[in-house]
Order: sequence, then structure tokens, then C-alpha cells
Amino acid sequence: MEDLILFSCLIVSSSWPDHFIHLFGNLVSVPSGGTTPCHYGEEVWQDGSSLRTTIRAENEVEANKLANNYRFGFRKWKSHVTERPIEDRSDIVRELYSELNFVRPQGSLITCGNIAYLILFGWWISLAYLLVCVLMFLTIIGVPYGKLCWKLSCYFLWPFGKSILKVTVMTVLFHIFPHYVCARAFVCVCMCVCACLLACLVSCAVPCWVQCRVSTYVWLLLGYPLLGLIHSLACFLSWILVFTIPVAKMNARTLAIILLMPPEDVHIHRLKKPQGCDSQVLLCCYHAFNWYYYKYTLDGINVFAVNLLPLVITTLVVGYVDTENQFVSSEAKFAAAVSSIIPLSYYIGMGIASISAQSNFAVGAVVNATFGSITEMTFYITALLRGHKAGTKCYEEIVKAALTGTLLGCILFIPGISMIIGGFKHREQRFNSRSAGVSSALLFISVGGKSMNTHAQIHRHICKHTQRNTCAHRQVPRDIQSDSVKPLVYTISVLLPSAYLIGLIFTLKTHSHIYDIQVSDVHDHHQGGHGTVHWSRLRALSVLIMATLLMAACADLTTEHIKPILDHSSISQYFIGVTVLAMVPEIPEIFNGIQFALQNNISLSLEVGNCIAVQVCMIQIPLLILFNTFYDVGFVLLFSDLHLWASIFSVIVVNYIFMDGKSDYFQGTALVVVYLILLALYFFAPSPHTC
Repeated sequence: MEDLILFSCLIVSSSWPDHFIHLFGNLVSVPSGGTTPCHYGEEVWQDGSSLRTTIRAENEVEANKLANNYRFGFRKWKSHVTERPIEDRSDIVRELYSELNFVRPQGSLITCGNIAYLILFGWWISLAYLLVCVLMFLTIIGVPYGKLCWKLSCYFLWPFGKSILKVTVMTVLFHIFPHYVCARAFVCVCMCVCACLLACLVSCAVPCWVQCRVSTYVWLLLGYPLLGLIHSLACFLSWILVFTIPVAKMNARTLAIILLMPPEDVHIHRLKKPQGCDSQVLLCCYHAFNWYYYKYTLDGINVFAVNLLPLVITTLVVGYVDTENQFVSSEAKFAAAVSSIIPLSYYIGMGIASISAQSNFAVGAVVNATFGSITEMTFYITALLRGHKAGTKCYEEIVKAALTGTLLGCILFIPGISMIIGGFKHREQRFNSRSAGVSSALLFISVGGKSMNTHAQIHRHICKHTQRNTCAHRQVPRDIQSDSVKPLVYTISVLLPSAYLIGLIFTLKTHSHIYDIQVSDVHDHHQGGHGTVHWSRLRALSVLIMATLLMAACADLTTEHIKPILDHSSISQYFIGVTVLAMVPEIPEIFNGIQFALQNNISLSLEVGNCIAVQVCMIQIPLLILFNTFYDVGFVLLFSDLHLWASIFSVIVVNYIFMDGKSDYFQGTALVVVYLILLALYFFAPSPHTC
């Protein structure tokens, strides 16, 4: 077998069978004469002319999702669509999902995160327990709970390295008499005697029994509600901060379990469980802060997207109730509506990936083609409708700026920032230049189709009023009409989706060997090899529909409250369109690209942006023209010179960078600098005359 060249330029000669040959995405070295370690993910070999990608996954569904990432026209998705066994994950990830109820060897407890806990949470939670402690002692009958509050007040001031245990009477006696041979017999006799006495007391309704019940009622009426508010507030704040989720878990566990237990069963010990004590650990926390909680997911959804869901509901309620802007300003509503698009985009991406991974190729292609651009199309159509209703062309210019901004951001910023961050971790990364060439060719076609109508209109208008030899040196008047080139617009609108369809057939059918994707044996022993999916197809489809409806509502609020910003802002409307409106919906894709690059899979980082950029020109623009054909909102396929030259220049730069099939942080810096230069150009450019 020929020598295989690793991405790190390490040459390994061997005669292994094909199914043992892998190059791990994170550059795991392959020992000579041995077998590769088993792990899940994408693995790539380069034999000098092509790349072989071998996919190893926990189950068949996850393997389908990974394979879809390499297919042209499919949305690239990093998060898992199936549940991962916790025992197969690293110790760091296991700690993220722990319930804080086990004792382990601890390191240093004096950390910046723990000190921050003392400043942000510890002192006022401890003070609340101290006040409730005084209240319980004043009631006399609630003294047992007052003692519990005192112990918990000391605990929550600095809970690190301490454990809260559930200790019963039997456990205490074992702890008192650990050296007696007949301790167990002694305890059994004592328990029998206590049980008989307790039965007699209950039957006679002695005051002690009444006192016990009354103290519980006093606690539930006076103490528990107050502490419930305190713990709920602390839980909410620490959960929103994400990296302090251990504090949220600690407060939730205390509220749900510890405060509802008999006070005599709750004991607090330092560092470790008492020897000889068969007790149950209820709570044990060592650190209040953990950077790795950015990976934390709930039912497959990243915690940041989960935390932003209340923002979506709040934005819609305030936006449609306070129509006169009496309580919230129009600018605040605009910012909230734009921010609400971020979690909805994430949910749409998760839904697309889930359906595609559980369906055949045809269904996956249809879902990606229809819902892949739904985020952008929702905003564009609502903006055009509002502009048509208001009788202004300003919204149309904003839509064109957003289209161009999405194109520029996806081919310059997303690959550039991924190359920079990935280049800091990996000295040099390589990708499949042939597959990247397909996207590059389609980008050239896309930009050409996008600009051809404008050039034809310029030429037609100028040559009609000037001499032929001066046609190229005149500017187009602002009141230029577009009726003369409508046939060209419709022709381009048919040819661009046709080219996209041909690209799908080329990369997925006739020349699929360009990607050379091989799915190895899956290693799942549950659910017949399919794994436990986070979302079923029905649930994913329901989420897609619901997220699309919410997206339409947020887009409507965005376009409603953008007008005051456009009228009173000193910044060019072009700049607002190419930055905020274009890139905010793509924030989940930016994070996907960065995560791919960190795992040394720069190919997918590049395809994340290229896929969206191609869809902008070959699907979204023709759909807008089609929509305008059936419902005339005045959308004209005429882009300003600023948009045209920025798009053409960006595509040329990207194709030059991608020629050698290698990437590093310097090339990424070049792309980001070009993007920033174009943003500066838009920032200082005059606003459209229609605005």
C-alpha cells in the first residue's frame, strides 16, 4: 500500500487493511504496526490526490448526520442528534452532568470562581438563612428548623469542600459504637423498643407528636416559602450566567430535597463522609465556576439557546402588546427582536439535522432546500411586504444589503475566523481542494448571475442616451427603470437554481468520489444500532414549524421597529443591513465553523460558509423574484455598484486563498481583514437615496 501523507506531514508506511486506516480529525498519532484507538468522529486520509473521510459514530443516526455534513447542499451541524452514553465521555463532561452528590478527591478550593461565588451569591443566601433562623427561633415550636437554617447559613457562605448528608438514627448509632462487636444487635433492639414507644405515643396523641407536626406546618408556612424565593432567584441568576450552573444545581437540589427533609436527618461534614457512617450524600460541591459549561446541552440543545428562549416570548408579548411604545422604546424592541432570531435559528438547524439524519437522502435534500434558508427568507419577505405597504424603497435596499452582507460574511468572515482560531491550535490544516472547488465555481456563477442584470441595465440605459464609446464611463441615474430587462431577470432566476441542482447531482451522484466518504461499523448496542434520538422526526418537524412561525413574528417586529433607527441613525443604512441584519441569523453557523476548526476539520468550516453563500444567490434571490412575480412588492434585481464590486472582489480573494488546499491563521487573518475593510467601506458610504 502506498505511503499515506498525514495532515501533520508525518509519512507512515504500512500494509494495513483499508478499514484500519484512519487519520483522526484531531491529529491523533498513529503508532506504527499497531491499531488506531477507537473513537467517534470524522477521520481523513490524504493519498496525494484525494481525501478519504472515514466516519465512526456511536450509532447509525449519528453516522448519517456526520455524512450529511460532507454532502453539498446539506446544512453543516456540529451538535449530536442522539444521546451519548455518559460512560463514553470524558471526565470533564461527566462532571458537567453530575448531580453534585458524590465525594471525590478535591484540589484547591481557593479559586477565582469560588471567590466570585462568595461575592455574587454566598453572602446574601447565607444572610437569608440567618434571618429565617431567627424567625424560626421566635416561633419556639420551629426551633429544630431554626437549627437547620443556622447550619445551612454557615454552609452556603462557603459550601466548597463540605458535604450535606442524610444520616438516620441507625447510622448515628453505628457511628457512636463502631468498635462494639454486638453493635448491630444492640441497634436492632433499640430500634424495636423505639418503635413500640412511638406507637404508644401516637395512639395517645402526646404533645410531642403534635409539636412535631406543628413545627413542620410552621416551617412550610413561614420558612420554606421565603427560602424558596431566595433559592429560585439564585438558581435563575446562576443558570443565566451559564458558567455558574453548579451554583444553580446546588440551589435547586437544596430547594427540592434538603429543605423538605426532617431537620434531624440533615448533617453537614467537611471534606469527606464520616468513617463508619452509612450515609447518603445529598450535596457536595467543590467549584462554583466551570468554563466547559458552554458545551452543556439540554435534550440536545445548547444551554445558550435554551436561555434565550424566554427572550423570544418576552419580545413577542411586549412587541405586540405595547404597540404605542409607551413602556419600551422602539430601539429596544428592535434589539430584542433581532436577538430572538439567534435561538430560533439554532432550533431550526437542530430540526433540519435531526430529520435529515433519520431520513433517506431525498427527504434530507428537500428539508435542507426548504428550511435551510427559512431564517433569511422570513426576514426578507416581511421587510418587502412592509416596504410595499409603506410605499418606500428603503426596505428593498435593506434587503439587498442583507443579502450582500450574508454573502460577504459567509465567504470571508466565517472561514476567516475559523482559520484563525483553528490555526492557533493546529499549525497547519488541510482540506479537500476539489470539493472546495465545486463551491467556488458555484460562487462565481452565483455572483455573475447576481450582477449580470445590473450590468445589462446599466449598458442598456447609458447606451440609449450617450455615444457608444463613452458607455462605460457614465453613472446610472437613480430613477432607472427595470421593465426593459425583466426577461433577463426571469431567465437568470431559472438558470441559477438549475445550476444549483446540477451541483447537487454532480457532487452527490456522478462524482461523489470527490468526497470519498466511508462509514465504518457503528458501535451502538442500544435501540438496534439507531441510538436514542433527542428529537423524533415528528417532534423535529413540529419544532421546525413552530420556530418558523416565531421567526416570522420576530422578523415582523424587526422590520416594524427598524424604521426609526434608519431615520435617526448617523450610520449608513448599508452598514446596518450588511452587519446586524445579515450576520445575526448566522451566529449558530459561526460557532459551528469554529468548533469544526478546533477539531482540525477545516473542510467543514469552509463548507459552512460556502453552503450558505451559494444558497443566498442560487435559492434565496430566485425565490424573492418568484415571490415578487406572484405578489408585486417592487423587488428589482438591481444591486448598487458597492454591492457588486464587494461581492466580486470577495469571491476572487476566497478562490485565491483556497487554491493550495491548506490553511493557517495568516490566511484566516487575510480574509477577516478584507471583510473588515469592506465593512469600513459600507460604514462610510452614503445611505441609499430611497432611505
